Amino acid sequence: MKKLNINILLLMLMILISGFTFAQEAETKILITNAKIFNGEDEKLIDGDILIENNIIKQIGPSIKAPKGAEVIDAAGKTVIPGLIDMHWHMMWAKLSVPVVMSKDAFYLGIMAAQTAEEDLLRGFTTLRDVGGNTFGLKEAIDQGIIPGARIFPSGALVSQTSGHADFRPGLEPNHAPYLETSGHTIIADGVPEVYRAVRQQLRRGATQIKLTAGGGVSSDMDPLDVRQYSLEELKAAVEAADEWNTYVAVHAFSDDAVQMAIKAGVKSIEHGMLLTDETAKMMVEKDVWLSIQPILNDEDAIPFPEGSNNQKKYVEVTNGTDNAYALAKKYGVKTAWGTDVIFDPGLCLKHGKLLAKLKRWYTPYEALKMATYDNAQLLKLSGPRNPYQQGELGVIKEGAYADMIIVDGNPLENIDLVADPENNFKVIMKDGKIYKNTLK
Repeated sequence: MKKLNINILLLMLMILISGFTFAQEAETKILITNAKIFNGEDEKLIDGDILIENNIIKQIGPSIKAPKGAEVIDAAGKTVIPGLIDMHWHMMWAKLSVPVVMSKDAFYLGIMAAQTAEEDLLRGFTTLRDVGGNTFGLKEAIDQGIIPGARIFPSGALVSQTSGHADFRPGLEPNHAPYLETSGHTIIADGVPEVYRAVRQQLRRGATQIKLTAGGGVSSDMDPLDVRQYSLEELKAAVEAADEWNTYVAVHAFSDDAVQMAIKAGVKSIEHGMLLTDETAKMMVEKDVWLSIQPILNDEDAIPFPEGSNNQKKYVEVTNGTDNAYALAKKYGVKTAWGTDVIFDPGLCLKHGKLLAKLKRWYTPYEALKMATYDNAQLLKLSGPRNPYQQGELGVIKEGAYADMIIVDGNPLENIDLVADPENNFKVIMKDGKIYKNTLK
């Protein structure tokens, strides 16, 4: 009996010790001093200090006293900004060529995506909305701290009709599903029942929002740019299935026809939209629909489609509409999000920040940086209870927000090009209260 009591006491002692050790390891405090703070929302910078406890911003103010055991980082007058958010990313496909994506094993794609996730974090991107691809396992590994990477809002498989933008089956009469479909990156669904099933499958797996192809695409071979994809009833089925889970549908669409059909169905985010007209822009404002557009231009960073190919012709048509789409969004006050849609291009991945800096063609540095932080975070909130990150706010530097931030050498509200060179200009990168880069030591 005594031996049993001793064993019970020892077990209780071990539990207490392990609990104390865990608490000690989990409790971290960081104080950033002498900072000029862009809170993500207001144009005027704030002079002050930032106290972080664990993964949350605890206090912002002048001359905060460093708590016992806190790590102190002297910003020395540099600018602190929220971690950057990309609203149109494809983690599984971003840095791999088309032949690689179409032929390599799923484990290979996953390993390369994990590498991309860490590289993006070190470019200052702390949150990514993944709008097509099987990133559920990658997201889980990042959230558990197994590998470094940005927070992921996953859509799961890109849902497409037969002959749609994500129908990658070979040949004119395909008789089997391609590897992208069997590995969960895309899914073909025709008719209302199949659309319901496809959407519900992604929600079951953990999708925070749903992505469908509602119009023709550039990188896809089989569909012209002008076509609508999915009937009104099919689109409504997707919206209803997402609404049942208190989240929303985003759609790939360029043309007026496709965008208007999606809006009528209740879609809340239009991805791309370069071929909009005034009528459709006004319709988006009326129905409170977001334009998630990318600064894609036919410039030195153009996607290298084969000269004279249909893909190149479609690319030129789309990029010719980019200036007009941004002009319409500004003219009518369309809610606008920023993303990149980097896909099948390892070189363009390296220019992630440069693609943000390209917004200076249409916006002030403040407007561009606000879009890539606070504004993008407002679109993320449409995921409602499907948002897995609800302990704090994203896209802002304020008390109670997640400690996702960058210390920039210089003021990006005056010179947005600073974000194009994160290797030299981003001195500290923090996500979830953890420092991933610090050259101020």
